[in-house]
Amino acid sequence: MRRSSFAPEADCAIAQSLGVIGDGWELLVVRDLARGLERFDQLAESLRISRKVLTERLNGLMDSGIVERSAYQERPTRYAYGLTPRGRALLPVLVALQDWGDRWLLGDGSLTGTNDAEEAPALRLHELIGQRVPYLALPSTAGTTVDVVDGDARATVIFGYPATGRPTPLPDGWDEIAGAAGCTLENRLFAGRRDEFLARGLAVRGVSTQRTDEQQAFAAAEDIPHLLLSDVELELAAALRLPTFRAGGYERLKRVVLVVGPNRVISRVRYPITDIADAVAWALTS
Repeated sequence: MRRSSFAPEADCAIAQSLGVIGDGWELLVVRDLARGLERFDQLAESLRISRKVLTERLNGLMDSGIVERSAYQERPTRYAYGLTPRGRALLPVLVALQDWGDRWLLGDGSLTGTNDAEEAPALRLHELIGQRVPYLALPSTAGTTVDVVDGDARATVIFGYPATGRPTPLPDGWDEIAGAAGCTLENRLFAGRRDEFLARGLAVRGVSTQRTDEQQAFAAAEDIPHLLLSDVELELAAALRLPTFRAGGYERLKRVVLVVGPNRVISRVRYPITDIADAVAWALTS
């Protein structure tokens, strides 16, 4: 039964939030809408629930202002569903929940910036091959919002990295977190082979959860030619279910390289990355 409120705890924001999204199916609907599954049949196939249950959950989420719909076909009328600003504000909650599950339920509880090839985050990432990247415009070092996929390039290389220590110092113990160190080196290596990427028609996008002003200061200091995109709202992380780890009070992307065609379909995934230079060379062969 759907819970509308927790009357005994009317002043508790957690209890009130659970009254809106306390059902696991509702969170999974939000997850799939963030992934770009906007039509009823797509959601039903992904979630593998009855049409009746899905209709109930969508109606509840629309009543709560988390989901909105718009008609894309008449006679019969069919709708596309999407997240409202209120709904998109739930994405950090989903990413944090995924991070907790990856670490404490699917992992051994260790804080890590990478995974073994047979662990759940790695398997989930490689399942992205053949999937479409939804349109996402993120703040960039160019001073504008930029689509994560360059539709004019033969392919887009998207590399996610945890964080650079310039200009904002990295958290204490950063070097002890497996897979966390090396972000400056990675950006330098991509920058150093810029002409080779251009010659092959490949666009390069670096993505971290750092603020745009931090990325701009780093790009200026290091003379980085490729765009850096800020996923501070965790939109890309939620859309692709990218693995993260929490350090210094923030969710950080684990290091990953994706190759995406102009049709927005992911063709290659490199994860885990144990040799950064080799991963850059691998991206260049796309």
